[in-house]
Amino acid sequence: MRILAVTNIYPTPQAPAQGTFVEQQIKGLREVGLDVDVMFLDRAQRGMGVYLGLGRQIRARIANYQPDLVHVMYGGVMADEVTRAIVDRPTVVSFCGDDLLGELLSGILRKLISRYGVMASYRAARRARGIVVKSKNLKDALPDDVDRSKVRIIPNGVDLERFKPLNRDKCRKRLGWSGDRFHVLFPTNDGDPRKRPALAKAAVEAANHSGAQAEMHQLRGVPHEEVSIWLNASDVVLLTSLHEGSPNIVKEALACNIPVVSVDVGDVRERIRGIEGCYLAVPEPGDLAAKLQIVHAGSRRVVSRIKMQELSLERVALQLKEFYSEVLVSFEKKTM
Repeated sequence: MRILAVTNIYPTPQAPAQGTFVEQQIKGLREVGLDVDVMFLDRAQRGMGVYLGLGRQIRARIANYQPDLVHVMYGGVMADEVTRAIVDRPTVVSFCGDDLLGELLSGILRKLISRYGVMASYRAARRARGIVVKSKNLKDALPDDVDRSKVRIIPNGVDLERFKPLNRDKCRKRLGWSGDRFHVLFPTNDGDPRKRPALAKAAVEAANHSGAQAEMHQLRGVPHEEVSIWLNASDVVLLTSLHEGSPNIVKEALACNIPVVSVDVGDVRERIRGIEGCYLAVPEPGDLAAKLQIVHAGSRRVVSRIKMQELSLERVALQLKEFYSEVLVSFEKKTM
């Protein structure tokens, strides 16, 4: 099976932490035997102009590569343009978070741009032969007139070879972290306001007032191959986001047996369910600090890696492969 993957987020030398989940998904698809060609539209470097003439570009790429199916690995304007341009083969669109939920904490201009992107996602969802969402809240965010039978909830997979328990002291020494502090890792995603860094900072300060001796580290711009070092050097991952799909950092932390303290967002509740030492909190500093204190008083490691086996790159890729086959059969029946 030949798949053309179209994405506007992908690691580059200038932004090595950008779109690593797309890179990992493509790696998994190739490892289960699919032939995948990647068409990367560098939205971050080229701006909205990257979409000019996209219909013509995508048709030329298809003529050259002849894929069985086109998978657009993010929503918004890109997905709208691609699904509009392709009529002779099936398209699948993955929706990952703010492409359906918007950017509620951004400035007015950004909110307007984001709203347009959400409307573009709706149009793409109506046209696509198949839809992948990363969590149930994203499925619920789709327009009511989108046929739910063509939607699958398939979270991003985790590279269990990369994300695994490592010696904490060695990881801290490598990063230059003190051995006598309570290290809280906060994924900032390049300062995105929806991550609510002020709330995270206030929670850590409140924990310090209770004697935790906590130090918050912002995971920002770290190459994906180094993230496991940061995780294993930490005592806990703290997530305070206003909205999420299926946050990869949570799954990666659990693969490393690192505790998670989070607000109830995205699929975090499902991911940490049944794992002793991981906690949900209401989005206010006192409750977040209280949960951090519980982790501080405990072993600061959890038994969670075994649960992540179901989200290995291979298992997720096999789910996608099966879905592609379903989409192809459905498309062929319609065109007969």
